[in-house]
Amino acid sequence: MDLLLPHLGLIVWTLIAFLVVLFLLSKYAWKPILKGLNERETNIADSIAQAEKVKMEMAQLKGENENLLAAAREERAAMLKEAKVIRDKMIADAKEDAKIQAAKIITEASASIQHQKMAAITDIKNQVGKLVVEVSEKVLRRELGNQAEQENYINSLAGEIKLN
Repeated sequence: MDLLLPHLGLIVWTLIAFLVVLFLLSKYAWKPILKGLNERETNIADSIAQAEKVKMEMAQLKGENENLLAAAREERAAMLKEAKVIRDKMIADAKEDAKIQAAKIITEASASIQHQKMAAITDIKNQVGKLVVEVSEKVLRRELGNQAEQENYINSLAGEIKLN
């Protein structure tokens, strides 16, 4: 039971040792420890504030990026629309040019056909004129006295001529 009850001397020496350690700690250790704790607390608070600031900046940059992406999408859509309008205009212009060229070619071909037709008609008229002169010459060479023979001869010559 003596072990459980401390003696008065032990209590006094323990109290003196405690007060000496308390004095030494308060004189030399408490201030640096408290100073270190305060600095650590300040550093942690600054780090949290810095993290919040970075978080806000990231949110702002994200918003700006979304705005830039939206603007880029709108610009792309406008460029595609403009390109489509230009493409449609180019196609329409090309079709119009093709129609004009086709009309020009048709007109030139029609004029050429008309010219060739006139040349062919003129050639046929010349040939018919030559044939008439030849027939007339042959008729005149034959007997001029017999009218019936002359008419039969002219009819037979006319029958030989075929115009296409």
